[in-house]
Amino acid sequence: MSQSFDVLVIGSGAAGLTAALNLAEHCTVGVIAKGSLSDGATDWAQGGIAAVLEEGDSFDAHVEDTMIAGAGLNDRKVVEHVVSSAPAAIARLIELGVPFAEEGGALHLTREGGHSHRRIVHVADATGHAVQKALERAAAAHPNITLVPDIVAIDLVTGRNAARFSTDGTVHGLYAYNRQTRKVETLTARATVLATGGAGRTYLYSTAPRGATGDGIAMAWRAGCRVSNMEMMQFHPTCLYNLTVKNFLITEAVRGEGGLLKHPQTGHRFMPDYDERGELAPRDVVARAIDSEIKRDGLEYVHLDISHREPDFVKAHFPNIYQKLLGLGIDITREPIPVVPAQHYTCGGVVVDMDGRTDAPGLYAAGEVTESGLHGANRLASNSLLECLVYGEAAARDILARWDELPPVPALRDWDESRVSNSDEEVVIAQTWGEIRRFMWNYVGIVRTTKRLERAKRRVDMLRQEVQDYYGKFRVTPDLIELRNLVEVADLIIRSALHRHESRGLHFNLDYPRVLAQAKDTVLVP
Repeated sequence: MSQSFDVLVIGSGAAGLTAALNLAEHCTVGVIAKGSLSDGATDWAQGGIAAVLEEGDSFDAHVEDTMIAGAGLNDRKVVEHVVSSAPAAIARLIELGVPFAEEGGALHLTREGGHSHRRIVHVADATGHAVQKALERAAAAHPNITLVPDIVAIDLVTGRNAARFSTDGTVHGLYAYNRQTRKVETLTARATVLATGGAGRTYLYSTAPRGATGDGIAMAWRAGCRVSNMEMMQFHPTCLYNLTVKNFLITEAVRGEGGLLKHPQTGHRFMPDYDERGELAPRDVVARAIDSEIKRDGLEYVHLDISHREPDFVKAHFPNIYQKLLGLGIDITREPIPVVPAQHYTCGGVVVDMDGRTDAPGLYAAGEVTESGLHGANRLASNSLLECLVYGEAAARDILARWDELPPVPALRDWDESRVSNSDEEVVIAQTWGEIRRFMWNYVGIVRTTKRLERAKRRVDMLRQEVQDYYGKFRVTPDLIELRNLVEVADLIIRSALHRHESRGLHFNLDYPRVLAQAKDTVLVP
C-alpha cells in the first residue's frame, strides 16, 4: 500500500508542524507521528522560548550567550540568523493562540541559566504543551495537511529503491510500518522533512520521550548524509531516581532555593568539594560531580535535600514536585529526594545548512535531529524550541523556492517481505536494548575515558552485527525498527567521542582534559 503527498514531514512536534503549516498554503503535506501526535519532546518542554524582547537586551547579547554556552563550536552566522528570527517566531505563535504569560500588558520574561537578560517567554511551567496544542489545532484545521499517527519510519526511499535502480541519492519518501494494519507502507513525496527529534533513549537515564531513539539520524546516515558532533550529549543534573517513574525532572530551582546535594550513605554535602559555588555551580559541573560520587562509591543515586526549609515554603514553591513525590511515598518537606543525572538533549545530529537542507537531494531536516551550528558544544537553555520554529519555516521556504527543481517521484519497488518470518524470540530485542542503554550510560556518559570508550566500541560492534542478522531474518516490528536505529546511533556517538581529543563543552574526557586552541566540528561521513 502507498500514500502520496507533495511533501512528507516525519515527526509532529514543533519543527514538523511549523514546516507543515508554512508549506500547506501551496501544496499537500503528510505529517506522520510514530505514536500519537503529542508524543514528542515539544509537549514535554517545561522551560520556554528564548527571544530578545526586553528593553536593554540585544541580539548581540543573545548571540554572545549562545556562543559562550556552545564553547565556541557554534557557527556565528547561524546563531545570528536564529536569534534575529526569534521575535517574529514568537509573534506567529501568539497569532496561533499560544497564551504566553503576561505582566502589565507585556509578555512576562523569565531568566534561565546562561542568559544575561530576561528573555524567556513561557506558559507557566508547561510552554511546550501549549505550543504543541496550538500547532496541532492549526494543522488539523488546514485542508492541505493530513495528520497520520501510529506510523513508524523504517528507512528513507532513494533511487536504490526505484523500479529502475539508480545510485542517485535523491530521497523520494519513506518505507514505514503502520501500527494499525501491521503492514509496511510506502509513503512518497517530492520533498521530505525529518523532524524526528533526538537520541536520548540510547541512555539508561533520560528525560527524553520513549520514542527518542535517534530514528531520523540513523535513517539519514543510512541514506548517505553526514552527521556531526554526536558526542555532544547534554545531561540534566537532577532527575528523580525511581524504578517505575523513569524521567521526572527535579527542577534546578530546588537547588536555587537552598536544596543541598548529599552522599546518601554518609550524609556528607559534597558540592563544595568540587566547586566554590556549591549547589549553584553550572549544570555541567553539578552533573559531573554527582556522576563522580556515584561512580567512585558504586552508588545508585545521591540525595537532594530541601527538608531543612519551612514545609509551607517548599509546598508553595514546588507544588508539582511535592504532590508527585508524595504519590511515590517521598515527603520532600521531611526527607531527601533520590536523584541521578539524566540525558536531556542531543546537540549533534544530521548536518544541515541554513535552509534546513541535508546532503541528500530532496531531504530537509529541522529541530533536535539536526546539527545546524546553533548549539555548538552545549545548548543554551530555551534555544531548542526556537531552533524548531526557525528551521521548520526555513525548510518550508526553501522547498517552495526550489519546487521546480525537485524531480518527480519515480516508480518504486514495494517493501519486500518474501524472505523473512515472524520473530520467535522477542526477548533478544529487550535484552539488547537494555545492554546498549547500560553500557552507554556507564562508558559514554557524563565523564569519559578513552579506555571506557574503547570498551563501548567493542560492545556496540558486536551488537550491531547481531541486530543486523536479526533484522535480515524477521519481519519488522516497532521495537525492532527502534533497536536497529538505537544501535546505529550509539555507534555514531562512540565514534564521535573517540575522535575528539580534548574536553570541550559537554564532552569531558579525563585523558584529554584540556581545550584545544581551535574549535572543530566532529563530522562523520558514511
